[in-house]
Amino acid sequence: MSQDNQLSSLERDIEETREHLATTIDQLLHRVHPKTIASREVSSIKAHFVDVQTGRPRTDNILKTAGAVVGVVAFFVVVRKVVR
Repeated sequence: MSQDNQLSSLERDIEETREHLATTIDQLLHRVHPKTIASREVSSIKAHFVDVQTGRPRTDNILKTAGAVVGVVAFFVVVRKVVR
């Protein structure tokens, strides 16, 4: 009888472990899905330009990015004029 209890306990442990592993695999598949990754990256970029708590734009980050874009465009314009 004791051996039957041990076997049944072992079978329960194996089943619980199998269920836990299946749940973990499902969570991993969700995390690595391309749409989930894209959504996470979009949220990260939005959080860089908009304060998550207040919803107000972060003008310092917006101005830095706009300045960088203007600088790159100006650089290419100057290089293009010099090459011609």
